[in-house]
Amino acid sequence: MSDIDRDRLGLFVGALIAAAVLLVAAARALGVSTVALAPVYMFSPLVAGLVVCLRHDVGVREVGLRIGRPRWLLAAPFVALGLVGVTLAVAVAVPGVAFGLDGDPLPGVGLPAGALGVAAALGLALALGATVNAVFAFGEEFGWRGYLLWELAPLGFWRASLGVGALWGVWHAPVVAAGYNYPSFPTVGVAVMTLACVAFSPAYTFLVVRAESALAAALLHGVFNGSAGLVLVYAVAENARIAEFVASPVGAAGIAAFGLAAVAIAIRGAPTLDRSFAAGE
Repeated sequence: MSDIDRDRLGLFVGALIAAAVLLVAAARALGVSTVALAPVYMFSPLVAGLVVCLRHDVGVREVGLRIGRPRWLLAAPFVALGLVGVTLAVAVAVPGVAFGLDGDPLPGVGLPAGALGVAAALGLALALGATVNAVFAFGEEFGWRGYLLWELAPLGFWRASLGVGALWGVWHAPVVAAGYNYPSFPTVGVAVMTLACVAFSPAYTFLVVRAESALAAALLHGVFNGSAGLVLVYAVAENARIAEFVASPVGAAGIAAFGLAAVAIAIRGAPTLDRSFAAGE
């Protein structure tokens, strides 16, 4: 912990807390749910990270705002699709869940039935996720896998991933408590979302270190967000509890998929993480 600057870290966390308080206050003043303001809230980690960088003279390239290694940036969206595919496979293998069609995968877009429809939907999700969604995802990832990963890098790959994932999960509390992702169980949902973010974190860290760029996390995050909803559409659950806590990209199925990725990283050998991860050294 001696290499972690507590002033920088405290400023970052303080800025996030201020953003959460402002979110709740704005929602109440406007008479809307915090979920409605979530697209704006997604940029609060970016703002918090920039505040720290500017206040403490830390270069944005130093914390990962660089192109890095293009082949790993190109890999990130396809890793996201693979993880969504594993999530869907795990979900439909659970008793009480069936592969079907519960809703419109992409409203306004006619898709073929069955596996071909899933493939077409994933292709469209890839295109949108790597562009529009990635912009919003970058609003989070400059904070999480840019500044915060850089700050916690002295802890090493696994402990830094745990720390980033835990804060990332707790940060969702204002919108999860309002019904986001777990509308039937919002209070328990905060804990489950935090667990999911911790499980997701090693895969994100791995790609960022390999890509030498926080942009890899934005691409992974954008495509995962853009395509994960397909799990909810194609994994038809018999009740809300199974749908929200099991057959969900942020439920047991998603946690299992990213958990398998973490096991693969551990078997392969996690890359060394230090503060030069984005310096191309």
